[in-house]
Amino acid sequence: MIDASSPYRLLPGSPDSPVILHVPHSSRAVPADVRRGITLDDSALERELDHMTDSHTAEIAARAAARASSGVPWRFVNQLSRLVVDPERFPDEREEMLAVGMGAVYTGTSHRGELRPGDYDGRPLVERYFHPYAEAMTDAVGARLDAVGRAVVIDVHSYPTEPLPYELHGTGPRPPVCLGTDPFHTPAELLAHAEKAFADFGGTGTNSPFSGAYVPLEYHEKDPRVSALMIEIRRDVYMDEPGGPAGPGLDALAEALAELVRLAHAK
Repeated sequence: MIDASSPYRLLPGSPDSPVILHVPHSSRAVPADVRRGITLDDSALERELDHMTDSHTAEIAARAAARASSGVPWRFVNQLSRLVVDPERFPDEREEMLAVGMGAVYTGTSHRGELRPGDYDGRPLVERYFHPYAEAMTDAVGARLDAVGRAVVIDVHSYPTEPLPYELHGTGPRPPVCLGTDPFHTPAELLAHAEKAFADFGGTGTNSPFSGAYVPLEYHEKDPRVSALMIEIRRDVYMDEPGGPAGPGLDALAEALAELVRLAHAK
């Protein structure tokens, strides 16, 4: 049963850990009242969830946290599908993702079809889900700053082996692990830690096919104590695509993420 009043979970880590593993796109859950605003039939919606869900990333983060020998990371996990709202967009986004109907509330599908009518009013969903999520994530980062004096947000994502039609930069490299960076919030040391931790997966790349790293707006380009890095794992590394079960790569990825957490905690 979906608790629509709780669109996220904050799972505590060690009091002295600055690390927050942020898992925004792992859920397939769509509340029934939100489902009524989606124009896809049930089978088409399941296929869309297969393509757009970062399947098993919450499990990778959970296993990484369990492997932490010290400095257990905090975990902030979205409990709802990104097809409800995408917490990593901006509610008044004027950026290029609006061109494919993927602002905070999606109106387009991964294959450039219709998810919701083009005139759909997404403001109620933004008020109900997006803003509480953003406020809670802001509070989680603030709590790490208060407790430790710094915060390290590591976004845990995945992406398909072959580009989907909605991708605006799908012609670039698609390494086994893509590291998304922010020019203000990603220090060279954190990037180097990630390159070391994920070196055994056949190579890492930077900002292709996806770029950037999530930082709550209150801190974005304002507070250098907040570091951020996005981990984008190519799905053939650990699962059957699209939307299938996880394979043996899951544990190896969890160990690599745990190593990154250890390095980020130690600094």
